[in-house]
Amino acid sequence: MKTVILGSGSWGCALANVLADNGQDVAIWGISEEEINDINLNHQNSRYFKAKLNESIKAYLDINIIKDADILLLSIPSSAIEEVCLKINQYANKPAIIINVAKGFHPTTHERLSVVIDRCLNDKVKKAIVSLIGPSHAEEVVIRLLTCVNAVSNDLESAKIVQNLFSNNYFRVYTNDDVIGAEIGVALKNIMALASGMLTGVGQGDNAKAALMTRGLAEMTRYGTFFGGKFSTYLGLDGVGDLIVTCTSVHSRNFQAGLTIGKTNNVKEFMATNTKTVEGIKACKIVYEEALKNHIDMPITTEIYQILYEGKDCRLALVDLMNRELKNEY
Repeated sequence: MKTVILGSGSWGCALANVLADNGQDVAIWGISEEEINDINLNHQNSRYFKAKLNESIKAYLDINIIKDADILLLSIPSSAIEEVCLKINQYANKPAIIINVAKGFHPTTHERLSVVIDRCLNDKVKKAIVSLIGPSHAEEVVIRLLTCVNAVSNDLESAKIVQNLFSNNYFRVYTNDDVIGAEIGVALKNIMALASGMLTGVGQGDNAKAALMTRGLAEMTRYGTFFGGKFSTYLGLDGVGDLIVTCTSVHSRNFQAGLTIGKTNNVKEFMATNTKTVEGIKACKIVYEEALKNHIDMPITTEIYQILYEGKDCRLALVDLMNRELKNEY
């Protein structure tokens, strides 16, 4: 099967490496000539990591490479998915399994990403939509450290194809049919990772982080089940699993963003100087607005929103969270 990964960033390269290790026919399409040349000539993507890539991986600037592809994997920011789907409509020439690995929502419609992809792609170019998501950092996958994720889809046969395509002795893929719950889970954990970074930035310790992750999981579950997700999903890889890795790892862009904001207490400066995709910042605004509209209690999300968009002091947010009306845990 021919797989083309759209996006030459860290996660796209790491997943290409997995497929190449499995002996699969894989190519990368990207828009950065520097990255494409680095992959082809040096077998690495030095912008993101020093690790060498499998030498069978080829990268292209010409989007015509997606023609005849059996699988198209979207490894791009959530805000770019609509634009890239329009390119797929123009250049793809047969139905393909579409894999999404981004974690977030459409910036204006607030749709889950599989919904955006389904809406934007013509029937002639999409066979099925699968989300390949879970607790995973490209920096570890590219050096073949053990990782487990989910292939999530309403089409279980296509999810199994993706499962078999990617699975090997260091990258294990499970299947899951709770599309709503899984997509919401992996998007909301980015908000909690921002909060985790802020906690560390202001000098809090392990007790606070444990409380944050536990109560954050409660918020994720409350929000996800309201919109139709399964409770059990939040006890799995796309719930507590992704929450743990993103709230505790130095590889997490959302944690690092929160850490910087917590240390400086200056959101404006961070926003003005940040050059990396931090999905939790956009997701926080969307989730806050949807929770407000639907009367879903989301105290942590609310405080992070007020820090990011209303200039609230990080330490005051902590005080307000701790001084909320006392209640039973469940």
